[in-house]
Amino acid sequence: MRVIHFAAECYPVAKVGGLADVLGALPKYQRKAGITASVVMPFYNKAFVQNNELEIVYEGQIQQGHSLYDYHVLKERSDLLGFELILIKIPGLLDREEIYSYPDESEQFLAFQHAALNWLCDTNLRPDIIHCHDHHTGLIPFYIENAKQFAYLKGVPTVATVHNGQYQGWQNWDSAALMPAFDTWRWGLLDWNGLINPLAALIKCCWAYTTVSEGYLHELYTRANGLESLFKAEQDKSYGIVNGIDTDVWNTLTDPMLNHNFSQAAVKKGKEISKKNIGEQYGMDETLPLFVFIGRFALEKGADLLVSVFESIFENLKGQANFFVLGSGDKNIEASLLKIQKQFSQHLALFIGYNEELAHQVYASADFLLMPSRIEPCGLNQLYAMRYGTVPVVHATGGLKDTVIDMNEGGYGILFNDITVSGIAEAIQRALQHWNATDQKQWTTLRKKLMKLDFSWEKSTRKYTELYNKLIN
Repeated sequence: MRVIHFAAECYPVAKVGGLADVLGALPKYQRKAGITASVVMPFYNKAFVQNNELEIVYEGQIQQGHSLYDYHVLKERSDLLGFELILIKIPGLLDREEIYSYPDESEQFLAFQHAALNWLCDTNLRPDIIHCHDHHTGLIPFYIENAKQFAYLKGVPTVATVHNGQYQGWQNWDSAALMPAFDTWRWGLLDWNGLINPLAALIKCCWAYTTVSEGYLHELYTRANGLESLFKAEQDKSYGIVNGIDTDVWNTLTDPMLNHNFSQAAVKKGKEISKKNIGEQYGMDETLPLFVFIGRFALEKGADLLVSVFESIFENLKGQANFFVLGSGDKNIEASLLKIQKQFSQHLALFIGYNEELAHQVYASADFLLMPSRIEPCGLNQLYAMRYGTVPVVHATGGLKDTVIDMNEGGYGILFNDITVSGIAEAIQRALQHWNATDQKQWTTLRKKLMKLDFSWEKSTRKYTELYNKLIN
């Protein structure tokens, strides 16, 4: 079976969020399971392409409105990632450093999809499954069935995965002039409320769609940024498949980013050493429990509540715990965190930006991971944390609710429903109550239990294979 994934991100080539982590792992595990999986993505002028050998395997041209673009299809020579990586380069359009936020972003992703499909047709490459990820690739199923230029691919089963339904790629209808010629009477498949909506088109036209957790699938029926009725109408072809994590990368025994590697058997000592290293580096007492937040400073992640939560915690707990925040995003949130960090520097460490190596070290050193996300389709941070023996303290939403079982129900985490300052503070206090009431032997047993939980991609890969076979047959 040959499967081609189309996406805007793939770790470690180019990453903004969890989408990249999924595309960097799922195809690798599909290869291990006997599926010939490839990733096709835009070319970005980042360190990966500068430091690895690429070869041009095809060159062509596409017409986009009045513009004629040359494009190059490049392949990473050594299959370094464990699967075939294909990059679509269009000089002046798809050869930039950043992934998003350009004023002509819509034009970039239109050209990417057009060129990628043009390459498949010109080279007679017809996969068994085409798998599209999020709105950046949302027009591909529509093009395959409704654009004569891509008739060679007509009938190939298409799967869509919704990683985050809040972002839909809205475009004015002027953009239709930039698209390859299609059957215009089918325009309604592109439209949602008077705009071209690539995510809506993806859900309408794909053969099946998946979400990155079962919980998020049901949330989309009531909270999908205007597409609730569409997800309900198409629910017969929906599947909730929780993301996995790459256990080759996230392995405390072999992780090259850790200052001290440790096994499940040595988790107590391993985490103590890791926390001591972080404590010495950031001036915090390593004997206190450590809570960490890693992620974007955005409303979606609940980061706007962090400062008020810290003020409440430091006032009421009076130095009973330490906190580490690693992330970036909203400049107002960044400024507020910098201000409060100076006030409580003995108990609050802050790193503005994203550092993959530091993130691994923080997961290894932490006792608790704080995720007050308002929306979390799957969430990977809680999976990374548990893999590193860290107890998740999470809002009961989306994939967080699917993957974390509360301690009060015989589980291994803290779930809370009230996404307010007081609700988050109460969850932190409950976590500390468990910390103080549990002896070290029991706590070590809990950590080992967390590290043994199976959130690997093997399990999810089997579910995708079942879906692929169902569509092919």
